[in-house]
Amino acid sequence: MEEMISMFIDDELDLNEKVKFVEKVHRDKAFKDDSIELLKQETLISSDVVNRSPQLTLKILKRPFLPILRPLGLFASAAALTAIILFSFMSFQKKDGTIPYRFVIYRPDVSQAEIIGSFTQWKAAPMKKAGDKGYWETTLIIPIGEHKFSYILDRKQRFADPTILTRELDDLGGENSILLMEEEA
Repeated sequence: MEEMISMFIDDELDLNEKVKFVEKVHRDKAFKDDSIELLKQETLISSDVVNRSPQLTLKILKRPFLPILRPLGLFASAAALTAIILFSFMSFQKKDGTIPYRFVIYRPDVSQAEIIGSFTQWKAAPMKKAGDKGYWETTLIIPIGEHKFSYILDRKQRFADPTILTRELDDLGGENSILLMEEEA
């Protein structure tokens, strides 16, 4: 049922599923509280389309999979918290060392969105519209480990994921988001 919160926010539920969602909210106080908190966070994220990301300074450590980030303000914190909560709702590890991961971006200003990354062998994978509010989504099976990716908007503009704070510059002057897929304990 936790996935329903995300699907409700992204307006992906049909009428019967919306009825089930509302009934669950009325019966389960914790579910209601989680739903309200995610809606508040979504309000922060969707209040303005992010066209530019803050510059990050990463310290190079002996263990490159443990970057240290400075606090980046309310928006970045809310975006990171949303990503963590959605990841915890949406993820579970499969026995073959992979995890399904749902990528969602809010870009009502584009007519096409794709994702490219190390997990797609840098080939564009299409995203589909999620409802009619400007969200794009896809769920991909991601191997355990560190992955670099970005979105391609309208087949020309690269766009780093605003909910993932760890990034690096690529060889062409763009940014890639860095996603760490870890095995569940």
